[in-house]
Amino acid sequence: MGSNDYQFLTVWRVHATPQEVVDILSDASDLPRWWPSVYLEARVIETGDATGVGRVVDLWTKGWLPYTLRWRFRVTESDTPRTFSLEAEGDFVGRGVWTFAAEDAAPSTGPVTRIEYDWRVSAEKGLLKMLSPVMRPFFGANHRWAMAQGERSLRLELARRRAAGDPTVLDALPQPPGPTFELRRRRQPPA
Repeated sequence: MGSNDYQFLTVWRVHATPQEVVDILSDASDLPRWWPSVYLEARVIETGDATGVGRVVDLWTKGWLPYTLRWRFRVTESDTPRTFSLEAEGDFVGRGVWTFAAEDAAPSTGPVTRIEYDWRVSAEKGLLKMLSPVMRPFFGANHRWAMAQGERSLRLELARRRAAGDPTVLDALPQPPGPTFELRRRRQPPA
C-alpha cells in the first residue's frame, strides 16, 4: 500500500429498511441537499441502466479540513437493496462498496439496517498525494468526520421523509449539518 492509499470501513445502523436507505443513497443528485457538509455539488452525467449500473456522477466534495475534491464515480455493480459498488476517478481513484443488511429489531423500534461502506482509494490530488506520508492521520480523521456527518444527515433525511405529510414535525426537524467553512460555489460549464 502506497503512502497515498487509504482503506476505510464505515458502519452505520439506522432505523429503516434497506430499501429506504438505498432509495436515499442511490439518488446521487440529491446528496448536496441532505448531506451538505460533504457534498457541495453532484451532477449525474450518465443515468445508467434500470439498476443504476453505468450511472456516472461528477462531484465536488469536502470534509472538515479546508480543501475540496473534484471526482467522479461510476456505478459498476448493483444488487438492490443489498449492495452497490462504484469506481472513483479524479482527486480520488479507487473503489467503494455499499452493503445493506436488515437486522433483527424489537417490534417497538421497527426495522434496523446495518450499512457498511468499504472505501479503498488513492489520494491523487497534488497536495493530498504529496502530504499523505505526514498528514495521513489527519486525512483519516477527515474521512471519519465526513462519514459521521453522513450518518447524522441520513437519520435526519429518514425522519424528514417519514414526516412528509406533517408540517409540524417537518418544522421541528433540524437542518442537516453544513460545510465547515463557506465556499463560493464555482459552477463548471456543462460537459
